[in-house]
Amino acid sequence: MDAFEAIYGRRSIRAFSTKDVTKTQLTKILDAGRQAPSAGNLQPWELVVVRDSRRKMALAEAAYGQYFIAEAPVVIVVCVHPARSAGRYGHRGTNLYCIQDTAAFIQNMLLASYALGLGSCWVGAFSEARAAEVIEAPSSIRPVAMIPMGFPAESPSAPLRRSLEEIVHEERF
Repeated sequence: MDAFEAIYGRRSIRAFSTKDVTKTQLTKILDAGRQAPSAGNLQPWELVVVRDSRRKMALAEAAYGQYFIAEAPVVIVVCVHPARSAGRYGHRGTNLYCIQDTAAFIQNMLLASYALGLGSCWVGAFSEARAAEVIEAPSSIRPVAMIPMGFPAESPSAPLRRSLEEIVHEERF
């Protein structure tokens, strides 16, 4: 599968089959994420891979009742270590660069999972404090996304996108 096929074909999946994600598949996906660019190559990301059903249910509850999270065979909680970016970039590193870096990591994982025939969904609506408790994160680590992942049990159609004419500005607004 080429990059454009993955970009145009990937969808957010919220229904999963019971088929498990293998360690080999998961390793490929996590390693694809690791290839993402990061400001100053500081790589401020940390990941928690969750397979335990009780912990996945607690994450779904932390995500305001998005119970499809608990139904996925695996949930990757993507976290950031803001101090890694702050050391070189100060306030901007803490509040922007580390978030951008983890977003690039997540996008790589989403595309890699699709390329391997898996489905995933980027979940950002959750109680950060509760998610941190569930994964027992140290106070220096901030959960920024949950990525439930597995074999899709649905085939959503492509959502409408704004046209390039609406979003591209030449030289100025």
